[in-house]
Amino acid sequence: MSHARKPPAPERAKLVRDGFTMPEADYALLKALKNRLHEVQREAKKSELLRAGLRALAELDPPALAAALDRLTPVKTGRPRKTAP
Repeated sequence: MSHARKPPAPERAKLVRDGFTMPEADYALLKALKNRLHEVQREAKKSELLRAGLRALAELDPPALAAALDRLTPVKTGRPRKTAP
C-alpha cells in the first residue's frame, strides 16, 4: 500500500496594503467598469480592476505610457483634510 504525498501548496504572494486618493470621476469609473462586467456574468473587486489596469499599462512602450499619464488630471497628493463637524 503506497501513501501518496500531497503536492506542496503553491506559495502565496505577499500582499501589500496601501491607500491613495483619486478623483471622484475615476472612482466612478471603477463602478462603471464593474457594471460592464455584469454583461458577461463576471464580478470584480476594485483591487482586481486596478491590478488589471497596471498589467495593461505595463504592456505599453514608454512613449505610450507617458501619453496615458499625460491624459490624467493631476491630483494633489496626501490625505484630504478632515472637515470640522
